[in-house]
Amino acid sequence: MGLFEATGVGVGAIVGGGVLALSGIAFATTGPSAIIAFALNGIIAVLTALSFAEMAAAFPESGGTYTFSKKVLSAPAAFMAGWVVWSASIMASVLYSLGFAFYAANAINSVLQFLSVTLPFSVTGRSSIIFLSLLATTYYSLSLIYKSFGGGQWATWGKVAVFTVIIATGFWYLASKPFSFIQAPLTPFFATGPTGLFQAMGYTFIALQGFDLIAAVAGEVKTPEKNVPRAMMLSLGIALAIYLSLLFIIATAGVCPGQDIVQMSRNNPETVMAVAVQNYLGPFGYWLVMVAAILAMLSALRANLLAASRIALTMARDRSLPRQLERISKSKKTPIHATVLTMFMVTAILLLLPDVAKAGAAASLIFMVSFALSHWTAILARIRTGSKFMPFLAPWFPATHVTGAAACIGLAVFQGIQVPSAGLIGIVWLGIGEILYLTFFAQRASVVDVSSAAMDPQLQLLRGRNPLVLVPIVNPDNAKFMISLATAMAPPKIGRVLLLSVVKPPEDWHPGSRVPQLSNVQTVLKEALTSSFAGGLAPQTLITISSDPWQEIIRVARIHHCESLLLGLSDLEGENATRYIEKLMGRVDSDIVVLRAADGWDMSSVKRVLVPIGGLGDQNQLRARILGSLQYMGIDQISFLQILPETTPEESLIHRRKWLKRMAEDGRITNARIIVERSKHPTDEIIRHAANNDLLILGLQRLGRRQKMIGSVVRHIAGQTTCGLILINRRR
Repeated sequence: MGLFEATGVGVGAIVGGGVLALSGIAFATTGPSAIIAFALNGIIAVLTALSFAEMAAAFPESGGTYTFSKKVLSAPAAFMAGWVVWSASIMASVLYSLGFAFYAANAINSVLQFLSVTLPFSVTGRSSIIFLSLLATTYYSLSLIYKSFGGGQWATWGKVAVFTVIIATGFWYLASKPFSFIQAPLTPFFATGPTGLFQAMGYTFIALQGFDLIAAVAGEVKTPEKNVPRAMMLSLGIALAIYLSLLFIIATAGVCPGQDIVQMSRNNPETVMAVAVQNYLGPFGYWLVMVAAILAMLSALRANLLAASRIALTMARDRSLPRQLERISKSKKTPIHATVLTMFMVTAILLLLPDVAKAGAAASLIFMVSFALSHWTAILARIRTGSKFMPFLAPWFPATHVTGAAACIGLAVFQGIQVPSAGLIGIVWLGIGEILYLTFFAQRASVVDVSSAAMDPQLQLLRGRNPLVLVPIVNPDNAKFMISLATAMAPPKIGRVLLLSVVKPPEDWHPGSRVPQLSNVQTVLKEALTSSFAGGLAPQTLITISSDPWQEIIRVARIHHCESLLLGLSDLEGENATRYIEKLMGRVDSDIVVLRAADGWDMSSVKRVLVPIGGLGDQNQLRARILGSLQYMGIDQISFLQILPETTPEESLIHRRKWLKRMAEDGRITNARIIVERSKHPTDEIIRHAANNDLLILGLQRLGRRQKMIGSVVRHIAGQTTCGLILINRRR
């Protein structure tokens, strides 16, 4: 989409449906000052759009608030944001499809009455309304499958043209009237005082929702860093120009002498605009409003279906929804499954939900909460990056963001008080999402998340993460390859590395006396720091004295809350070494990575990595983080290997290959090689494949504080391989 099409998405979602449905409520609540209520809401919408534009320009991906939350917060928080915004867009689609059906049915009924035609069924009955709603939903869903942005621009710009005619004829009508004629219906301007004005704002803010849908489809916009902010501002500008002009015309030209806009709106809350235009244009004006209403509802329906399907697509790519939803049509380049699911959800709600009005109120509340969340993510992103990587910056930071967030929260609270069922629906929907996420999506989504963060240091910066890797250094010969792996685990300028040197004093040592071993520490740390600076790290150093170095490592890992503990050992076959490692695994809550490498080994020389998979998922997240870091460093190939018993049928081999392929996709491994074989001796097969690789990664299950975790199989592999070996063990 170019600027014109992107602006059309915003205009299509904003203009028409809201003002047609809510202008009567606004006038009935506050009188002519409804114009001010819409203007103040416009200011809040502009503030919110600035935050949306800032984030969408920085992260030009489809998903909107979900994408912003994923970048700045966490995977669970992002899921909840995406879940509620997806559902709100679906609910908005339901409301607009019903709105179209209502106006279309009434228009058809008027025509039939004029022609004196009688049908055996009611055109305005529930069955006819539902049928027309489903017809419109199906048509636009299929059009979104056929074409990326679904066409439908004719409805958007058609309604703009109709509203322009209504406004132009209204001003032409007023031009021939004296000033007193215009002033009379505007008095009193604040019919119910400030309270009524604020109530009208709460009721009508949703009428300006729609600019956010541009961010939801930002991944399909050309030059998004420029076009997305422009499209948002243009769509809001067009909407406000139409809204404020239209409301002024309704409150003046649409009110006949002796009439009152407040009472007129209370008598005709849903059709006050049609009545008002009919007052100065006659039946032609009535039909203009009907045409505008039908086009407005259709274009808003299309825009919300588009946004909902793209949010589902983005969440599926992150495994926060079923992966099948990310499939793209090879010929049309559109997300067929995501669009069909969205259509199914809209259809189900249309058929099953008895009280759509309350669901609409819940959607309004959810949108306002999501807007406040977008303000918050923009504030965090600006603070954490210092405006780096941000091609568009909202002015007057942080006043713009704080004011917009406070206004959105205030309106959401008002909505929850006015319509308690809306808050209840929102809470229940959040609960359903939480259960689904923890039951079906959490594990795979977390793997995608940690892998993405490992391959994108900027993502860790945006989340305010500053992971600390503890690296005990004992042998200066090991310092170089230890630091090279620490660099992968803690990206420069984002992660932190703590180099620990534990000095074991003589048996007769007491505090205050000299420790001869301290002279050795200088050599160790000099080598470690030299390697660190060469790798772009500026590590912290810590020298401690303890008679039990292993116990001291545990103590330091605990008090510094280390995310990872990196150990370098040359001997994994001996019982002493494995016993001490198992002691660490049982007593620290850090991820543990054990590196065994030969003299002269260096991470920069690693091009091929072998990852045997046993079937358990305990190490998936840590494995994904390590592999993501290695891929970020430029590894040529990562091979996933699984050895099955000789009796395994061919169907199981095919299934396992698909499973490993999905694992690689979840971990964002683009250069994966999948190997599934049958053998009586799986250990020997691992050793054979390791000979053709530079690095072997084995996962260890953390069973408990006193259970053996490094068995004879791991020690045998360590003794029979010469490549680098990494053992990984995820925290409890």
